[in-house]
Amino acid sequence: MPPSPESEDRGLPAARPDSADPPSRTNRQDPVLPPSEAEASASSSQAAPQITVDEYPAEWDDSGGGPPSPPYRDDDPTGGEPPEFSKMSFLDHLEELRRRLIRSIIAIGLAFGICWWQSDRLFGWLAGPIVQVLKDLGMDDHLVVTSPTEAFTVYVQLSMVAGIFLASGYIIQQLWGFISPGLYPHEKRYAFPFITLCTLLFVGGGAFAYFVAFPGALRFLISFGSRFRPMITVKEYFSLAVTIILGMALVFELPVLILFLTLLRLVTPGFLWRNTRYATLIIFIAAAAITPTPDVPTMMLFAMPLLGLYFLGIGLSYLVVRMRGRRV
Repeated sequence: MPPSPESEDRGLPAARPDSADPPSRTNRQDPVLPPSEAEASASSSQAAPQITVDEYPAEWDDSGGGPPSPPYRDDDPTGGEPPEFSKMSFLDHLEELRRRLIRSIIAIGLAFGICWWQSDRLFGWLAGPIVQVLKDLGMDDHLVVTSPTEAFTVYVQLSMVAGIFLASGYIIQQLWGFISPGLYPHEKRYAFPFITLCTLLFVGGGAFAYFVAFPGALRFLISFGSRFRPMITVKEYFSLAVTIILGMALVFELPVLILFLTLLRLVTPGFLWRNTRYATLIIFIAAAAITPTPDVPTMMLFAMPLLGLYFLGIGLSYLVVRMRGRRV
């Protein structure tokens, strides 16, 4: 039916012709609008509800605070335990090193003051081996000086060396405090055994040199030149004594070195045992460098304890590997 002129004048929409069929509902395509954020979050929450850590079942943890810690894995260097430290920058490491060095220097200074107070008595104790050997050989047991400042210089050096021995435990503790930020909680439990072992080995090495190795070397050297009259100066004797005592104290730390190499997975007990002959050669070379005499008996006196310490280090390495295997 054609539109009437009245509808056109009134501004009404024109009527559709009768021949035009209405569009089918099945063929009509309505525009698809994207879901809003509220609808998306509601649908996702209904599909997979989020559970926070506080909502975990309480039976997972004795305190009800969350899931248990992951088990230990051999390929996980943390041992299943998170580190207690944040990453330190290079400047932070330098600051920590400076702090530890200042504390160690202060400890050595305090120990030096104590030893300087007893410096004359300390030198009498240090000169005990040479005095005893000279008396046994029927010779004059007095040491001589060749300059007015020699006695003062020797006393200062002796007080410094004795102060290092006296403060060795605290110095090793500061060393452990510097490297401990790089360790995990299950590795920091070795602090007390490490400090105790290092201190005992350092002091034990100096004691072995003073009571056993040094008197034997002196007896051989002085008796070898019995035709001559010895005039041993204080400076020369002190230099020889400090070289032997301090050198033996340092090389007695061999088990600690092996223990560290094992903890870093650089060596194993099997590797150390298979290369015993090469280690023996190196030990004898080191003993020949420390020994003040060229004779074989004195060199053997220095080398045999080092061999024993090497096998002690193999035992400690085996214990570390065994404890590591139990954690797997």
